[in-house]
Amino acid sequence: MPSVNLRHSVRAIILDEDDRILLCRFAIPEPTGTVVVWAAPGGGIEQDETPLAALRRELREEVGLAVSTDPPHVWHQVVVAPGHAAGYDGVVNDYFLVRTSGFNPRGALSDDELAEENITGLEWWHGQEVASYDGPDLFSPRDLATPLRALITSGVPARPVLLGL
Repeated sequence: MPSVNLRHSVRAIILDEDDRILLCRFAIPEPTGTVVVWAAPGGGIEQDETPLAALRRELREEVGLAVSTDPPHVWHQVVVAPGHAAGYDGVVNDYFLVRTSGFNPRGALSDDELAEENITGLEWWHGQEVASYDGPDLFSPRDLATPLRALITSGVPARPVLLGL
């Protein structure tokens, strides 16, 4: 079996005091048009970087949040799908829970730098808004509402929950 080249990434489930989740709006150009995906902030782990160091860097860059503690690892996702991540056969996403007070997200990256990463916006969402959304945009994971509801109601799992696409 040929080896699979997966991009290893970290993401933060950032929840405020009202259990709203902060999501990035990714506008991904496709041959058939732009696909919009709402996903947790985060990104690739660079060579010689630990997952938590990558998470701290990504949160400073994308949303302007400084994380000084080691947040719990709550979800794990493996997506093997050519084209899912440019230059890779798929992704491995590890999600960490970050609880914070609500804030106006503004990271160190400029709007142009965010756009280079296909990020075109940041918004706080209530879990029910995610669950009831019926528009054309997608969520990552697609069924974000289910593991989010479980995380909010049951707390940090004993082991990271395995997610689908």
